[in-house]
Amino acid sequence: MKNTHSKLTQYSIYLVLLYIAVLGGTTSCVSPKSIVYFQGDTLRNSSQNISQNYIPTIQTNDLLSIVVGSLNSEANEMFNIANTAMTASSNYSATSAGAKLQPVGYMVDTDGNVEIPLIGKVKVRDLKTSVAADTIRMRLTNYLKEPSVVVRTLNFKVSVLGEVAHPAIYVIPDETISLPEVLSLAGDLTIYGKRDNVMIIREEKGVRQYARLDLTSRDIFTSPYYYLHKNDVIYIEPVKTKLAATDRRQQLVPVIASIVGGIGTLGILIINLTK
Repeated sequence: MKNTHSKLTQYSIYLVLLYIAVLGGTTSCVSPKSIVYFQGDTLRNSSQNISQNYIPTIQTNDLLSIVVGSLNSEANEMFNIANTAMTASSNYSATSAGAKLQPVGYMVDTDGNVEIPLIGKVKVRDLKTSVAADTIRMRLTNYLKEPSVVVRTLNFKVSVLGEVAHPAIYVIPDETISLPEVLSLAGDLTIYGKRDNVMIIREEKGVRQYARLDLTSRDIFTSPYYYLHKNDVIYIEPVKTKLAATDRRQQLVPVIASIVGGIGTLGILIINLTK
């Protein structure tokens, strides 16, 4: 009986050690250098000139909020109804699902115009929102006393895919946002996200561009892709270690199942022998 218990104990230790070894084989170390952002000089304080900025212009199929104000509040309602009337649309928020309501707004047609009550079509394509507001305001002076106009884009959105905490399409309320800010909205990259090879896909004026950025380098701040454009797509590629680890786990599932089954059987034998 004593020899039997000894052999069973040795066998159980062997199974546990084998189980630990198998689990250890499915993991791998990640170098800190590959996950630290914005690496550069080691000075405690340093500075860098901002060499670029992005001010978007209005394009075909943009949805605009055009808010008109004047001394005649009743007349204002005629222009602002599109901003208060709501319609169901796809919800691009990462915090909820389904449909939501958004303002109808003013859609820019294929010719680059928006149709506004009384004044008719106004060409706004390729204009900054501030310039479009001035253009509309000048046209309204024939109908309203001391009008004011504010124009904003309602459908500035970017897509984030791949190894981030919350992949989704994000609607941006501001007209300017950077790549780090969008990745923050997406909950940052996972530990398996490839930080030195972030792909940005951009479609503008009939041309599709592909760019790859290195988040671990401060050179990203001087890239023309640092500030995102409307409808940009950001893709975070997984590192090779994750792909290899995933393959190993799939291959080792039957082995782990057998080990767990063996430990269970061993436990039953020990219980029966000690009765």
